[in-house]
Amino acid sequence: MTQASPRILVLGVGNVLLRDEGFGIRVIEKLQKWYEVPEQVAIVDGGVLGVHLLGVIAGADHLIVVDIIRNHGRPGQLHRLAGAEIPGRIRAKNSLHQIDFLEALTLCQALDKVPETVIVGAEPEDMETLDIGLSATLEASVDPVIEMVLAELERLGRPAVKRTTAHVPGDTFSHYEN
Repeated sequence: MTQASPRILVLGVGNVLLRDEGFGIRVIEKLQKWYEVPEQVAIVDGGVLGVHLLGVIAGADHLIVVDIIRNHGRPGQLHRLAGAEIPGRIRAKNSLHQIDFLEALTLCQALDKVPETVIVGAEPEDMETLDIGLSATLEASVDPVIEMVLAELERLGRPAVKRTTAHVPGDTFSHYEN
């Protein structure tokens, strides 16, 4: 990667153990499975690492975050936050993983390396049930949010390409014959 190439980070955050809290991670998993991205783009499962993602975030020129977004809408409603809309969200931390993630984003300011950031996601329905599956409402929002991420990559001049077959990470020897 050359220095002139913008580095784009697509970062999913969330806790997959608390139903809709895992939304950002489920979107990232499907993106990794079905889409090929240019080498300047990294798709990362940030889980609940929060402030530990500082190095990864600070290395990006553009940051696309995928998460649940509580914005007083109806469950499943899609949201896109950018620019001046994000500082307001920093003051309104809505989940445990957001506290650390937003602190990491704030620390980037201290390093004078804040990537251009867009947050996309959906209004959650259930963030309290201990369950690894999404609610039906949020499950239905996965593909529309993937489309939002794809639109952001297109806007940045680094479009993704849909795979014809699913990519399974770690499946290096799937075509090996005995």
